[in-house]
Amino acid sequence: MTITAETIPGYKAGTWTIDKTHSSVGFSVRHLMISKVKGTFEDFDATFVTGENPLDTTVSAVAQVASINTNEENRDGHLRTNDFFEADTYPTISFVSTGVKVKDAEDGEFIVTGDLTIKGITKSVDFEFELGGFATDPYGNYKVAASAETEINREDFGLTWNAALETGGVLVGEKVKITLDFQAVLQA
Repeated sequence: MTITAETIPGYKAGTWTIDKTHSSVGFSVRHLMISKVKGTFEDFDATFVTGENPLDTTVSAVAQVASINTNEENRDGHLRTNDFFEADTYPTISFVSTGVKVKDAEDGEFIVTGDLTIKGITKSVDFEFELGGFATDPYGNYKVAASAETEINREDFGLTWNAALETGGVLVGEKVKITLDFQAVLQA
């Protein structure tokens, strides 16, 4: 199936801005080798530009490192230090898309490739992107919703701090799952 604006119900070309009250930027990472710690970035922004051809869509997004929230104040403070994100030196995490391709047209699944920058280190990553759809909210705003996820190795971005455990293994896993859920509103 070929993807066109006509094959995606409700699709409109234009510029969309993130609706922060209906969006989240989250992550999870192994802790003690047996469980996962989850967190969010509370302060973020994104802009989407949908083209006449949906595969020409672009995304740019940024999250403020200081807004990290794992529901544990001491851990959040540690994550902001030079052991991890160096928030004072590298205050943002950014993503800029470089391409979109179809994964499963019937299910609205795409791969969005782009440059992820953490601590001044930029790597190409693929987000598995699932289009939720389009709708008009009760206030007349035309919206799109979607979710996306990827997994990175945090050490590829200079996040190498760890502690060995007496029982073997390490305190923090290398793999980090990044999850995005968002709504965006079409700008007039």
